Amino acid sequence: WETCWFKVELSIPPAWAGREVHFVWESDGEGLLWRDAQPVQGLTKEGEKTNYILTRSLKESEPHSLVLYVELACNGLFGAGKGDMISPPDPDRRVTLSKAELVVFNRDVYELLVDLETLLDMAKLLGEEDQRSFQALYTANQMVNVCDVTDPSTFPAARDLAAAIFSQRNGESQHTIHAMGHCHIDSAWLWPYEETVRKCARSWVTVVQLMEHNPQLTFACSQLGLTPVPRQAQQFEWVRSCYPGLYARIQDFVAKGQFIPVGGTWVEMDGNLPSGESMVRQFLQGQRFFQEHFGRICSEFWLPDTFGYSAQLPQLMRGCGIRRFLTQKLSWNLVNSFPHHTFFWEGIDGSQVLTHFPPGDSYGMHGRVEEILKTLKNNKDKGRVNHSAFLFGFGDGGGGPTQTMLDRMKRMSDTDGLPRVQVSTPDQLFAALEKESSQLCTWVGELFLELHNGTYTTQAQIKKGNRECERILHDVEVLSTLAAAQDSVFQYPASQLQRLWRLLLLNQFHDVLPGSCIQLVVEDALQYYTEIRRAGAQLQEEAVQSLCKDLLQPKAQNTQSTLVLNTLPWERTEVISRPGPDGAETLALVTVPSMGYAIVQEPLVPPQPVTVRKQEDGSIAMDNGVIAACLDSAGRLTSLRLLGSDRSSVPDGCYANQFALFDDVPLYWDAWDVMDYHLETRKPVTTLLKPLEVTLAGGLRGSVRFSLQVGKSSTLTQEIILDATCPYLRFLTQVEWKEAHKFLKVEFPVQARSTSATYEIQFGHLQRPTHWNTSWDWARFEVWAHKWLDLSEHGFGVALLNDCKYGASAHRNVLSLSL
Repeated sequence: WETCWFKVELSIPPAWAGREVHFVWESDGEGLLWRDAQPVQGLTKEGEKTNYILTRSLKESEPHSLVLYVELACNGLFGAGKGDMISPPDPDRRVTLSKAELVVFNRDVYELLVDLETLLDMAKLLGEEDQRSFQALYTANQMVNVCDVTDPSTFPAARDLAAAIFSQRNGESQHTIHAMGHCHIDSAWLWPYEETVRKCARSWVTVVQLMEHNPQLTFACSQLGLTPVPRQAQQFEWVRSCYPGLYARIQDFVAKGQFIPVGGTWVEMDGNLPSGESMVRQFLQGQRFFQEHFGRICSEFWLPDTFGYSAQLPQLMRGCGIRRFLTQKLSWNLVNSFPHHTFFWEGIDGSQVLTHFPPGDSYGMHGRVEEILKTLKNNKDKGRVNHSAFLFGFGDGGGGPTQTMLDRMKRMSDTDGLPRVQVSTPDQLFAALEKESSQLCTWVGELFLELHNGTYTTQAQIKKGNRECERILHDVEVLSTLAAAQDSVFQYPASQLQRLWRLLLLNQFHDVLPGSCIQLVVEDALQYYTEIRRAGAQLQEEAVQSLCKDLLQPKAQNTQSTLVLNTLPWERTEVISRPGPDGAETLALVTVPSMGYAIVQEPLVPPQPVTVRKQEDGSIAMDNGVIAACLDSAGRLTSLRLLGSDRSSVPDGCYANQFALFDDVPLYWDAWDVMDYHLETRKPVTTLLKPLEVTLAGGLRGSVRFSLQVGKSSTLTQEIILDATCPYLRFLTQVEWKEAHKFLKVEFPVQARSTSATYEIQFGHLQRPTHWNTSWDWARFEVWAHKWLDLSEHGFGVALLNDCKYGASAHRNVLSLSL
């Protein structure tokens, strides 16, 4: 991931006067060309950017000798995978410089080649039933006959033949394609955050260079937030500080309406796993940035590449001033083809946003006839709307549009037999769609991607860090707000909280939080979580000291008192652990009001203590007067009853808290996918290392513990806890994981029957079927949830809660959590 620098000294021969001169650079590493101490162009062979125009017509007054610098990275457009794009980076990778030349560029020949390419594509792709196919073919044939490659004077006549075809116009009813330059840059994926900074410079400077010679070019830029080092920054601010000349040029093109920031969020986050508050902060930070830097908020949410879209997003979008949405990822569905490209998407509260999927099913088009025709033919809403998006330019690893792409589309701007192609903007596209929207269909609920289901579980430490840090920032804000309301001296830590939120939001990027990134990115992400925990704990302590400073003063008569805080919006009665007189941990039952605190001196006495009884067969019964549970010697629940009901939650003959191991060998996307066929490889985990034993015999708390061997080399230890007055069992699970291509789950068969289970999502819940009646049902064999999933029938149900997991499923009567 390091870069090296080349100094290039050029001397253009005087004999090249009046000619177009290019500097050609070809290597298998990404390069950035500098001239006069400013970046001027990215040089990436994979992105078809290998030449830099020194002069379009060499004049005597122009410098014939000059010095350029090339910063060359030791990675390609898609990282440095060893042998395969998604393989781990090769630490011994070598980058080769294969060409560095000064050349004369014959633009007449180039234009002639683009003409021929376009005509031959029309002849091949329009089909034998279309007369334009034959017109294009015969015109190309005539051009070959007219053109003598040794005589440039014959080129204009050949080009006139092509121009005659391209100038034959479409009828008024022809479909209009809105072409927009695009450059999707993953903030981290197969490369670390730091490399993304350079990718932005390479891509954006190339786009700006194109705009200077193509005033019609528009470019949609959707990545806002980036933190390459421990300090926070936005990509635009980073470019301003490190590439001030480039930033000034970008500002000029933003003002002209060519360089168009879109998106509305801080980064292109995962669409499923961030909490509701995190998603609000993504929009808040993104929209605030647009307002501060460009004088407006964004009306389009631009999220082309994430692994599904929560049913809560339409409400969040509308609440943040956004009423339009663009993506294309559902074209990756493995089972069902999504039925629309343009439609209204309705969220769980009834909020609607106008949604468009580019019918070409890509955000990295190259301006070819084939792609234009696919955009037309693939459109599933023909007749309802007559406009669609066409995003062209190299993406994922950056790169953006090229001159050749623009030149291809210029020939197709209004050519009979092809859709009308106009360089456009997101606003122009959606304005046209809004005018035609009266016949559009409505999709209600989540936009579930039938692929990449493994990303709900991959990289468990990242998932745990995200959930913990979301909770920490919530608690800091609650306590700091209470402290600021009570103490006029207390300064609300707004800037510190913004820094921590931006670190968390960055890690919610759609290849980081899902875990579909290289190890180096994981290490960076875990460091950011560590920093949020550290700084968050300090801010929390400062808020508590201000809020409760009088109560924290030591008093002789109160040596046994404990300050207990509750940051949730309901009163809670729970068993807590606190230091006793001798320093040892002791238990206490306490009640603390909503969003408040209490001083605990004399703990509450539970109406009924917890009892823990070991049976002759090695099983253990636990009871607290609210619920009663029975576990066998392997730690499996054989019974769970709500006292006062004669109904067990566990069906007869079944075991809940049953761990199961599955093979995990997807078709290709290893960190991303778990395939439906993994369910056929289920093996219950039954090898007992330590049988169930009592660790706390009752009173305020009862607990038991056991250990299992998982697979060949892994171990699992679990403590099961029942507290006084508590209506649920707690399972504290520690796994030392050493398996490869295995998938561990825990299952809870429950004695309840329902055709749907309920899952928590952002600020609400969603119901999904528990049966596999249709392909749409069984394609959701592995789904995502936040803190709980529930299977209930009228008057009875069971919920499974977690503090750091997202992958889940409910099939028939079995609730399953992916670990």
